[in-house]
Amino acid sequence: MNSQVLIVGAGPVGLTMAAELARYGVSVRIVDKAAQRTDKSKAVVLWSRTLELLDRANCADAFVSTGNKVNAANIIADKTVIGHIIISDVRSPYPFALMLPQSDTERLLDEHLGRLGVNTQRQTELSSFEQDESGITAVLRNADGQEEVVKANWLIGCDGAHSAVRHGLGLAFLGNTLQSDWILADLNLSGYPLPTMEMVTYWHEDGVLLIIPMSATRFRIIADLGLLTGGPPVNPTLDQVQAIIDSRGPGGMTTTNPIWLSAFRINERKVSDYRAGRAFVVGDAAHVHSPAGGQGMNTGMQDAFNLAWKLALVCRGESAEALLDSFSVERSAVGAEILKAAGRLTMVATMRNHTAQAVRNLSGRLLLGLAPVRKAMVETMSEVSIGYDHSPLNGPGLHRGDIPAPGRRLEPTAGQRPVGSGNIPHFALFAAESSNVSALAMKFPNLIDAAIRAPLDPGVILLVRPDGYVACATEADNVGAIADYLGALDVAKAMAA
Repeated sequence: MNSQVLIVGAGPVGLTMAAELARYGVSVRIVDKAAQRTDKSKAVVLWSRTLELLDRANCADAFVSTGNKVNAANIIADKTVIGHIIISDVRSPYPFALMLPQSDTERLLDEHLGRLGVNTQRQTELSSFEQDESGITAVLRNADGQEEVVKANWLIGCDGAHSAVRHGLGLAFLGNTLQSDWILADLNLSGYPLPTMEMVTYWHEDGVLLIIPMSATRFRIIADLGLLTGGPPVNPTLDQVQAIIDSRGPGGMTTTNPIWLSAFRINERKVSDYRAGRAFVVGDAAHVHSPAGGQGMNTGMQDAFNLAWKLALVCRGESAEALLDSFSVERSAVGAEILKAAGRLTMVATMRNHTAQAVRNLSGRLLLGLAPVRKAMVETMSEVSIGYDHSPLNGPGLHRGDIPAPGRRLEPTAGQRPVGSGNIPHFALFAAESSNVSALAMKFPNLIDAAIRAPLDPGVILLVRPDGYVACATEADNVGAIADYLGALDVAKAMAA
C-alpha cells in the first residue's frame, strides 16, 4: 500500500502529523515498531499553544475534559516563596497547563486519527530507505520478519531520539549528555500543601524537587540527585522518593501506590537541518533537551502542526515545493531557543554552591516580584510567545504595536472558528468587506478561506497562515501586496508566470 506520506513513529508527534495531514485530505501511512501505545505517563503537560492548535481540528475539548487544569506555578526555597506565577493570566482560550499522562494523549490522538480513517500499523519498523527526485522507496519489516517495499512522495521521521530516519539520513545529532542523575515518579500523594490546581518547584541545597498534580491524588515527582555513579542511572524505590520529598519539601506529604518509578539523564542534542530532500525529522528525532518547562512533547507536536499545512498544500498541488523550505528555518530556530531556555532553567534549579544558591534565591524573588517578568515567563511557558520573526514566509508588515507583525501568533478568539480549521489548509483574510478584497479571495480560492473575517482595524488587512501566525499586514488599500504574496505561493500562478 503506497501513500503520499509515510510517517515513522506513532507517539504524540507522529499521531499529530498523521491526523493533520489526513484532515487536509493527504493520504498517509503511519507505522510504529511497538506492539501498542505507551502505557506510561511520560510527558504530562499540554500547554496553551498546543491546545489552540488542536482546536483547529475540533478535538481540543476531549483533551481538556480528560486532564487536570493547573493555573499556577510556585517556586519555593527555604520555606520562602520565590515566585508565584499565575498561568491563568495568559491570553488564550486555554489559560492553563493541562496535566495529562502521555498514555492518554496518545489514546486521544489515536482515536482522533481513527475517525479520519487512518489506523496505525504496529509491529512494523523502518528497515531502510532511499530517495530520489521522484520520491521515497522504503523497506518495512513486520513482527514475523517479512519485508514490504513501499513508495511514498515524502518520509517523516517522528521516531524519537534514536530515530531510524535520522540515522538513515546521516544527520548529526549534536550536543551532550548532562552528568547528573534524575529520578521520576508517578504515584499517589497525600498531604500536598497546595491546591491541586497549582504545581510547585522546591529549590533545595541538595537539589531541585518538582511536584506536579495530575489529579486530586496522582502526582508527578521529578528530582535531581547529582552524579551518583559512572554507570547507567538506577530506578529509585518508593522509600527513596519519600526520603527526597521529606528532605526537600515542607514535610507532611506521604507517597503510596507507585505507578511508575524511573531514572534518567538529560540529553541536549539537535540536528542542524530538519529536512533532507524528501525526508523530514520532527520532534525528538530532531531535538531533545531538559524536561525543565515541560516543552519537549509540545515542541514536537508544534513541529508537526507547522509542517502539516505546508506539506498538505504541496501534496494537494496548490503550492510549490519551495514552501517546504520554511519548515526547518522556522522550527530549527524554535528548537534551538527552547533547548537553550530549558538548559538555563536546569542550571539555575540545580546549583550546588551555597553562595550561588543564596544569590539565585534573592535575585529570583526580586525578578519574579515584577509583573512584566511574570508575564514574560507565563507566555514562554505556555508557548504563546513562540513566533517566526525571521521566516522566509513573512510578507509585508505595518510595524504597529496593536497589529501583530508577520511571523507572530494571532491571538485566537474564544468561540470563533479557528484559522486553519476544516479540511483545506486555507489562509484567512481579516479585512473590511470591499470589492478588492472579494476579488482577492476569488483569485486564490485554493489558498484563501472564502469567509472574510472581521478586521482587527478597519484600515488594515491581515493575512493569517493556516497555523494561526500572521503572514502579511497591510493598509486596507494595499490589496496588491497580499495578491503578490499569494501569487508567489500559488503553484498554478507561479508556473504561469
